[in-house]
Amino acid sequence: MQGLDFKEGEVIATINASPGRRILGVGSLCILSLMVIYVGIVRPPEIGWQIFLLALGGGSLWIAEKMRRATALTLELTPEELRDSSGQVVARTADIASLDRGMFAFKPSNGFLLRLNASDQRAWRPGLWWRLGNRVGVGGMTPGHQAKFMAEILSAMIAERSSDPS
Repeated sequence: MQGLDFKEGEVIATINASPGRRILGVGSLCILSLMVIYVGIVRPPEIGWQIFLLALGGGSLWIAEKMRRATALTLELTPEELRDSSGQVVARTADIASLDRGMFAFKPSNGFLLRLNASDQRAWRPGLWWRLGNRVGVGGMTPGHQAKFMAEILSAMIAERSSDPS
């Protein structure tokens, strides 16, 4: 690579969830779930609706816990891959076909959308990233400047790879 000279395995950029957004997001889901469970217990409508409210409250608590765990992780970009701090590979840089961070892109808040050459298993880390088929959305509870920096580096890597004659 002529323009970008990175060492193998070197972490080029990172994205962490913003603490304020993390507290607000997880806290809002917890409050919602507790309110729904409270209504289901204290003022139960018909039994079918009561079961629905309790299931909805339990599901919201489950998502809040999943979001709390996911946003504790960090996304790391190396020359070979985009991964989270638990070691799960989000996308290999060689598989990235394009990057979209336009206003009308179907992407997470303060983030960007990657289109991959090959599909991979579905995965979801609420507030941090998701993967569905050959699309990966990065962002959510992340600061915009970190995501923008990572997107710029990825764009440069894609441009350099496409202009490389070999």
